[in-house]
Amino acid sequence: MSNLKFSIFKNQSFVDLGLYQFGREACEPGHLFGPARRNHYLFHYVINGQGTLHASDSKGITNIFKIHAGEGFLIFPEQINLYVADINNPWEYAWLEFDGLRVKQALESAGFSQETPIYKTHFPEFREKLQDEILYIVNNSESSQFELIGHLYLFMDYLTRSAENAGRVITSRLREFYIREAISFIENNYQKNITIEEIAAALGLNRSYFGKIFRQSTGKSPQRFLMNYRMIKAAEILATTKKPINEISLSVGYENQMHFSRAFRTIYGISPRTWRNNHSQK
Repeated sequence: MSNLKFSIFKNQSFVDLGLYQFGREACEPGHLFGPARRNHYLFHYVINGQGTLHASDSKGITNIFKIHAGEGFLIFPEQINLYVADINNPWEYAWLEFDGLRVKQALESAGFSQETPIYKTHFPEFREKLQDEILYIVNNSESSQFELIGHLYLFMDYLTRSAENAGRVITSRLREFYIREAISFIENNYQKNITIEEIAAALGLNRSYFGKIFRQSTGKSPQRFLMNYRMIKAAEILATTKKPINEISLSVGYENQMHFSRAFRTIYGISPRTWRNNHSQK
């Protein structure tokens, strides 16, 4: 096996739980990554060896964690982090980068936060299954997208059930109803030039309160979620059709093609045209 194995998940159309990239690496002594920020959640599971994580908490204070084989660490979106392999016993780890509508709530239920980003467990059978699911994804990058997402769900199940700090998160049924209705509204109207005010009004909520409960439940602002959803749909059309960019822009609610291209680049890091060239289905 080579020291580094890295793959990018080609389909980012899964809203509840989606996969972005994954891999495995046996690090050289003192190998360092960072300081860096991520756009999504990134989980590392340490297979062998040990290392150190430097990560900022919710107040911006950097904390240092020593992590050993059989443990893991979670990096949060926009969190400043740096991690280093031990000089004498460098780690080998596998990682998954993921995100989605239900991820924030699931991780909170498992006791993860920027103050408590380390995975430990008292249930070795769950830990072994968690490792199996991560390695299955890493070693089967050519499998179908639904198969890989299925194993990602199993990974999340073992992670949330086995985490040392797992507890219950009490959520309001009414709040859950509002979030589901908001997502349904977006799914049915993303092609139109809708605003966050319109979504809140459709639910009978104050815009400020709606924005607050949406972010608390999903980890994203309504604006960011709407843009993500539109860009996912745009990426599908780019990959599967030959429609002009300006027509695709209109079909996902952007009358201004320049604004559409800017939003697409914000989510995917490249222009719509480059995305099409890289992902077109022959």
